[in-house]
Amino acid sequence: MYYKERTFRDKFFLVTKGLAMGAANKVPGVSGGVVAFVAGFYEEFIYSLQKINGKAFKLLINGRFTSLYKYINGRFLALLIFGMLVSYFSISKILDYFIAKKELYVWAAFFGMIVGSIYYIAKDFHYWNRKTIISFLTGLAVGISISFLSPAKENDNLFFVFFCGMISVSGMTLPGLSGSFILILLGNYVLLLVDSVNALYDTIGDLFKGDFSFVSDPERIRILEILGIFTLGSTIGLVTLSHLLNYVLKHFKHISTAVIIGFISGSLGVVWPWKTAIYKTDVQGNFLNDSNGVKIIQNYKRYIPDFTNLDTWIAFIFIIIGIAIILILDWYGKRTRKKV
Repeated sequence: MYYKERTFRDKFFLVTKGLAMGAANKVPGVSGGVVAFVAGFYEEFIYSLQKINGKAFKLLINGRFTSLYKYINGRFLALLIFGMLVSYFSISKILDYFIAKKELYVWAAFFGMIVGSIYYIAKDFHYWNRKTIISFLTGLAVGISISFLSPAKENDNLFFVFFCGMISVSGMTLPGLSGSFILILLGNYVLLLVDSVNALYDTIGDLFKGDFSFVSDPERIRILEILGIFTLGSTIGLVTLSHLLNYVLKHFKHISTAVIIGFISGSLGVVWPWKTAIYKTDVQGNFLNDSNGVKIIQNYKRYIPDFTNLDTWIAFIFIIIGIAIILILDWYGKRTRKKV
């Protein structure tokens, strides 16, 4: 695969796409892989990850860092991952705020983005036959089924945390399959994407202030240990899945695209804007809270929007905005490809 030279503007937009991927990966029901697919760098992303293999390991051991950097398309991965990391400590926190304050509008925008993504992927797909239709229906059925599953209980066993890391990373590599929603189903969304990220954020802040008192805080150390194992599992899962997906995309491109369209269509139920949260309770019926005192969401009850309510019409405006964002990305991608 040929890696094109990137201008400063291209690099800036690549970091921006990383920001979008990071934010999308944290929102239940939204897949960072959809961002990669629609923004036009999905295949390069998978191919670059697939280059992290035995040859890359040998280059690392032999100290040939420049060759390693070029071999794995290091500039592309570094800019993208940098954007994702910045997102986790900035945009995703802003997103958390708006979900708490204006949840309907946030879900509406993401719903619109997914509708736009379905249009984007399906509009140029002209390979419908019996195999691809069955593949689409299979992806659709799995996507719908996942949205109605009930979450498990939180589990901080390190082997299970490692497994969560390997599974949740699917949201970055499989468009339409939300890694964060999978973590909700596994019961560890709050532990791994809220408590752990907040603990790391606080720890970095303490280090900058020269405060090392956290080393004597067993709870902070435990959370950081959990985050480390989760990150290791995510890294191994990301590389492993990329090898598998590279093979699938190369040998079963039309079938896999049909499955992806089905997955994304099925995920619309997860991000349906008009819903109320169902919170976890104990045997006495008392609400269960996470370590920050926030009630833990178990699932959602969906309902038909009330068209006499002004908020409903504002939500539809946000759906249109979400669709427009995808169409703009599509326009930008076409314009960029024409220049190459």
